[in-house]
Amino acid sequence: QVQLVESGGGLVQPGGSLRLSCVASGSIFRINGMGWYRQAPGKDRELVGSIISGGRRNYADSVKGRFTISRDNAKNTVYLQMNSLKPEDTAVYYCNAEGIGDYGPFGAWGQGTQVTVSS
Repeated sequence: QVQLVESGGGLVQPGGSLRLSCVASGSIFRINGMGWYRQAPGKDRELVGSIISGGRRNYADSVKGRFTISRDNAKNTVYLQMNSLKPEDTAVYYCNAEGIGDYGPFGAWGQGTQVTVSS
């Protein structure tokens, strides 16, 4: 089994910054990709950004130029640096990882961390 634990959420004013972290642990042989998703009340979960083993990044149009995803492979950790935050960024942010575990392919989700952007 693979577990993901997120941290770094909280309350921030519009224009502020937050950095989310997500650590993967457990029976991991290789992580192929990690990403961040978010879900606002009454809305579907959406991709915020993702990063694969080769370093290629992908972002939602709504966060391009404001958010940066990065990864520390040695620590099985993915980060999301969020700058110039807007009220519409308010959501629960979830970490996702896909790869190969000791028992075969895996796909795992974290428990989510709340981000609230409000004055």
